[in-house]
Amino acid sequence: MRSFVAGHEARSTTDFLELALGTPVELWFGEQGESAEERAAREAAARDILADDPALYGRMIRLAADLIGAPGEVPWGVAA
Repeated sequence: MRSFVAGHEARSTTDFLELALGTPVELWFGEQGESAEERAAREAAARDILADDPALYGRMIRLAADLIGAPGEVPWGVAA
């Protein structure tokens, strides 16, 4: 079965999330091994995006809740 979001094919869970949110997943969850400086820059960019699109927060929460209830592993590494 093929999945499409806004006319683009989502070939993986990460593709689906990026298309649904309109941003890379790593922006919100970070990448393993990122430095404190990289994390601060990523978080500042995320704050700017949320300021420009307040509805994005609600979409992110709904997607996160769906992922929590979904079986399987999270498709990206969450930075600690």
